[in-house]
Amino acid sequence: MAAITRDELEEVVEKLVAYKGRHTELITVYIAAGYDVNSVQKQLEAEKSTAKNIKSTSTRKNVTEALEKIVRHLKTLKKTPKNGLALFCGNVSKVEGQQDLQLWDIEPPMPVKIRLYRCDKEFVLGPLQELLEVSEIFGLLVMDRKEATIGLLEGKRIELLQKMTSGIPSKVRAGGQSSQRFHRITEGLTKDFYKRIADEMKKIFFNNVKLKGILVGGPIPTKDEFLDNEYLVTKLKEKVIGRIDLGDTSESGLKELVQKAQEILSDQEIIHEKKILERYFNTLGEKPEMATLKEPDTKQALEYGAVDVLILSKNFNKATAKKLRKIADKIGSIVEVVSIETEEGQQFDNLGGVGSILRFKV
Repeated sequence: MAAITRDELEEVVEKLVAYKGRHTELITVYIAAGYDVNSVQKQLEAEKSTAKNIKSTSTRKNVTEALEKIVRHLKTLKKTPKNGLALFCGNVSKVEGQQDLQLWDIEPPMPVKIRLYRCDKEFVLGPLQELLEVSEIFGLLVMDRKEATIGLLEGKRIELLQKMTSGIPSKVRAGGQSSQRFHRITEGLTKDFYKRIADEMKKIFFNNVKLKGILVGGPIPTKDEFLDNEYLVTKLKEKVIGRIDLGDTSESGLKELVQKAQEILSDQEIIHEKKILERYFNTLGEKPEMATLKEPDTKQALEYGAVDVLILSKNFNKATAKKLRKIADKIGSIVEVVSIETEEGQQFDNLGGVGSILRFKV
């Protein structure tokens, strides 16, 4: 099986949201990327025994048959797909007493990070909805001279990637050491620690094409010492969009960093949106032959393979947007969805809510 596109995932999620079970008989299974599919199969075999204890005859039948359908499907897989797997199965008939047992198996466009089995009145779609929110990611670093924690912000999810300690001794000096000598030792160890942090960040973030920015938190002198000196490579240094004063450098410090940086993060969205639309309006004004306005011209340019950037307003008709995005995906166009929360976004929406910047004249 192949991973579905973001648009296809959005369609499936919209469809699955509408299904409601009469009892807790709709089954959701998430298999994390890299997790053994055979282990999940064995777990679900065991769940079939538990299902025998369900009092309601119809619920017991529906749950057992759904589990059997999922197990049979898992037996056809040699291994877990690259991005993991999401399975949804149950009786989705709207007519009481009738059965319409359906199974959906989805390899998302991005890796699934959780393992889950649940029997409920509705399918558990939160993890897939979170993936739909992720268009870019941010690097996170909280640090002081003794500890550093590196993480990642994807949509609303914070992931811990690395914890590091410096090994720098406390301010109490070993017997007989002069103050100056002790200071030299600790300064040397601090510089080594900063280099280690920078190396780790390069390893994690340097080749990540989705990385939109980096947030750094820590006590006032420490984070500034690290950022103002030549520890980080230029490419990553240029990605730093915020310095936040923090005392907590543990995993909970990552959450505090994100919380305190909400304004910076929302500003980034607005800045990104303004830059796209500024480029679009400039092209439309100065080189009108290299841009399209409204649906007919934009669709024609897409069909010719001429679109470099397809721009859609969030207000634009959803069904038409999906069709245009599908063509854009096939020809490798960048797709940008803009809000109406900025003056430029409102102006674009008033002009029809769809347009493009071209690779070549049509």
